[in-house]
Amino acid sequence: MFKSGTIVKVLLPNVVNFGYDYRLESDADLGAFVGVTLMNRSCVGIIWGAGDGAVAPEKIKNIKKVFPWKMSVPDLQWIQKMSEWTLMAPGAVLRLILNVPDAFCEPKTEQLYTYNFDDDKVKMTESRQMVKDAFELNDNDAMSVSDIQNIAHVGLSVIKTMIGRGMLVPVAMRTIEKSFAYEYRDMGNVQLNDEQRAAADKIAHDIKCGGFSVNLLDGITGSGKTQVYFDSVWRAYSAGQSVLLMMPEISLTAQFIKRFESRFGAPPVVWHSNLTAARRRDIWRGVMRGEIRMVVGTRSALFLPWQNLGLVVVDEEHDSSYKQEDMGNYHGRDMAILRAKLSNFPVVLASATPSEETMHNVEIGRFGHLVLHSRYGGATLPNIETIDLREHRPDNYTADSDEVRNGALSPVMCDEIKKTIDAHHQVMLFINRRGFAPIVGCKKCGWVATCPDCSVGMTYHKRLGKLLCHMCGRVMGLDEKCPECGGDVSMRGVGLEKIEEEVKARFPNARTALVSSDTMMSRGALERMVSKMESGELDVIIGTQILAKGHHFPNLTLVGVVDADMGLFGTDFRAAEHTFQQLFQVAGRAGRGRTPGRVLLQTYNPDHPVLKAICAGNRDEFLRADMDARRTAHMPPFGQLIAVIIESKKESVLKKFCDELAHVAPNANGARIMGPVMAQVYQARNWYRMRFLVAGDARAHLQPLVRVWLSRVRVPANVRVKIDVNPMNFM
Repeated sequence: MFKSGTIVKVLLPNVVNFGYDYRLESDADLGAFVGVTLMNRSCVGIIWGAGDGAVAPEKIKNIKKVFPWKMSVPDLQWIQKMSEWTLMAPGAVLRLILNVPDAFCEPKTEQLYTYNFDDDKVKMTESRQMVKDAFELNDNDAMSVSDIQNIAHVGLSVIKTMIGRGMLVPVAMRTIEKSFAYEYRDMGNVQLNDEQRAAADKIAHDIKCGGFSVNLLDGITGSGKTQVYFDSVWRAYSAGQSVLLMMPEISLTAQFIKRFESRFGAPPVVWHSNLTAARRRDIWRGVMRGEIRMVVGTRSALFLPWQNLGLVVVDEEHDSSYKQEDMGNYHGRDMAILRAKLSNFPVVLASATPSEETMHNVEIGRFGHLVLHSRYGGATLPNIETIDLREHRPDNYTADSDEVRNGALSPVMCDEIKKTIDAHHQVMLFINRRGFAPIVGCKKCGWVATCPDCSVGMTYHKRLGKLLCHMCGRVMGLDEKCPECGGDVSMRGVGLEKIEEEVKARFPNARTALVSSDTMMSRGALERMVSKMESGELDVIIGTQILAKGHHFPNLTLVGVVDADMGLFGTDFRAAEHTFQQLFQVAGRAGRGRTPGRVLLQTYNPDHPVLKAICAGNRDEFLRADMDARRTAHMPPFGQLIAVIIESKKESVLKKFCDELAHVAPNANGARIMGPVMAQVYQARNWYRMRFLVAGDARAHLQPLVRVWLSRVRVPANVRVKIDVNPMNFM
């Protein structure tokens, strides 16, 4: 407890902040939330410790307000440890927690609207449907115009038109705080099999005994991992503790939410980026007050102001979506484990394809290992085979425009699709490439359409009729003639939309749906697709990696991977692991009902170790071989890497600063500093980029080395320095 009149250090939520001195006007505890002014702006921070006396007492400002909430000592330690590991300033970590500015304010007075779901006579355009989806996502809570724009991603004119036509109805002028403090109960409608019960009992023992532990729940796709950790969730919740279920992408959890409500009698409180400002405020405050004790959320849910957090479940722990690369670089799974260690509670990691970092921790005994070998309910694993495209070359097909195009589906794949549709079963075709054609250029002179702001090619999107940059989102028109030589522009490569065109040409009676971030822009859109699949209204779904995660379609018996070679030969040392995980997860969508499934992988490299391991079901053998290769190369988890990315909008400034940084690079035993080199994507969103890579062995602690190195130079105002510990992305 700090007494009134004491000078304390207040940590504020900004990227350079290590704390500023302020004077208390009333007693307050360490970790208390306080209101202060900084450069004449009001802001909220936390009491970080005693003041350091660096500022003359007469210049120290008073703390304006002490709020009735505070962070615990373990949570303050978590901020400090996360700062030390990621090399983010403590204030940058606090910004992840205080990311709801309205949480400390009275509700704003503003005009709010609800959606008129009774009006089904108005024509629905794509933009209007996105607005409707936004309201469904938020349970038709009243929204301001700015909320509607931010969540639905539509223009103001769309909203004004919908207001004028009565589709949006004005309601109260003031945001009213809403309670999400649901009461849960075990509905008793699930019977675990022997394998599941053994795993659940081990986690239950750890919860009952208390203390820190990490268990990997390692089960094949369809083995019922969800019901096992639901059992653990109930045990922690019924003991009075708070529980967080982390998901890689909340837009993919429609079926999960139904299962949750069926098990616990009420829906989960869901936390993600597409919530209204009012709902974010109400959930944040509810968690802070201890009223909300169960949340399903993305990685940012870890930074809610949890009270008595007693269990974190990280579903699909291998998923790269847990790695944050904006507003600081951190891995959600690793920071969850760090928080659990400091606060002394258990963590459950669930996956059918665990990351090699997690498997290494299992091998050395740091994590427990709970294995589910069989599919739940008697379903069998699908039969996985390769189609050698060197022998079974795709035939041409005729598009609607009467153009003859090169096909991407082999005769073998087409025959199996036809048999599956004729048997009234469903097909999933997977290709992790959006758009119609990834390369647009001139065969005569070699010109290729590239983004003016990024050093990447533009992708042609047939639905838009335009070129789109997948890096920055720039949209450009498509010219039929080459701007360099006047020759004809051609399209090369295969994207999602081209597969859809080919399916419609070869199977004109098949009912198809396209599933990607371009078409599933809201949870409502995805739920409608899922509902159509479950009701049998679709024969073929064609999609990207969105399809790989978590969906359960009992009548889906054929999965076709259009290009299994994609990703196998990347420069990233994780390329083989990520490709295996992705293809294994996609394959796991087949045969989850009573009818056995089949998976066909089109490839020019059927003897590649990754594909052979998938076909043979030798996951563990593949992991051992890949981990041995990493061990030899001293790559994570058998070594450490820190990427230092330097960015500037001026090439000359960038290169000059990189030269200065290279000149003062320290020498250290067990560590190497490599670079600078041009980033693989040299220009992104009009910023030029160079990279350094700091590498060390498994025992090397590289963060202090990097901190000292960067302290030797002054970073110009027009230069950005980003630090990524154990990077997942080498672009």
